[in-house]
Amino acid sequence: MLNIQIIALNNPLWMQILQTVRHDIYHLPEYVYLESLRTNTTPKAIVISQGEKLFFLPYLLRRCHDFFADPSESPELFDVISPYGYPGILLSEAAASSSDFLELAMQELISTFRQQNICSAFVRLHPILNAGLEKVYPPHICQISGETIAVDLTLSAEEIWRQTRSDHRKDINRQKRYGLQAKIVDFDKYFADFLEIYYQTMQRVGAPQLYHFQQEYFRNLLHKLGNKLHLGIVEFECEIMCACLFTECGGIVQSYLSGTKNKFLKFSPDKLLFDYARLWAKERGNKLLHLGGGYGGSKDGVYNFKAGFSPKCQNFLTLRLTIHEERYAHLVELRAKALNSQVGTLLKSNFFPAYRSTVTN
Repeated sequence: MLNIQIIALNNPLWMQILQTVRHDIYHLPEYVYLESLRTNTTPKAIVISQGEKLFFLPYLLRRCHDFFADPSESPELFDVISPYGYPGILLSEAAASSSDFLELAMQELISTFRQQNICSAFVRLHPILNAGLEKVYPPHICQISGETIAVDLTLSAEEIWRQTRSDHRKDINRQKRYGLQAKIVDFDKYFADFLEIYYQTMQRVGAPQLYHFQQEYFRNLLHKLGNKLHLGIVEFECEIMCACLFTECGGIVQSYLSGTKNKFLKFSPDKLLFDYARLWAKERGNKLLHLGGGYGGSKDGVYNFKAGFSPKCQNFLTLRLTIHEERYAHLVELRAKALNSQVGTLLKSNFFPAYRSTVTN
């Protein structure tokens, strides 16, 4: 018999679970709370347990009222999304080693969500903590959506350097000779500098709205995450060339958000920054530096840059759950009509849920 609970952020069980299973920054109630503010959603988590087997999924509950002509008269209908980044499912050791429990837990999750008038769920899984779940769940539920790059910090510094691609090694050595300096600094002190670099970068690359974090968000991030958040920079002649926010939790350091000043783009100073960050993270006793992947999981230039630091690839998985098929189909019809598009076009777009796609042809 499974025990199933949906809990809020202030439920003591949330932190009790985090004290017993390995987790990352994305599972902290403080982080999920900030994401709920940013996305105008309701933060929740579902806990499914059976003895020592534990399945824990933090999520954001989002209303679907804006698809209807009169939102005030829309039915109580929701969908589920993940906080930004790589949150996914936390599993106890007993749960991770029991495919029967994992399959049963997924059935109960879908059933429980359906009872909560949830139409669909899109969950970004953690490439490290959720590795191998594609072998448990079928492709229509668990999809390989790309690859990410991680640096194995348990290796010696010499081996980490040896695994670095030759063009990266050449550029890093050149940057050191020229006098570029990488270091970890006080985020609060360099807050304005980071914002300037980050927003300049987002504008240069034409980043989608998803990445346009407001200044208040970064302030809240600094306040809530405290010593789990670090700012790395590269300086040259007293000017900051690039910057990156790193998170640190559970032996995993994540490259979170970064940018490079336009005038220094051709120098690729972020190569020196990531080279420094992996040794800094190793010295602090961490096991992995997770650099992430390309945009949307693709093997683009961003992915290729990250792959130059390590040959260690991780599958990036997503859960795509159609909880209530009839309501899902109705929302797709409404969306297609609003976009003056076709239902088939939205369904073939590979965007999930299809009723939030912006594809028109």
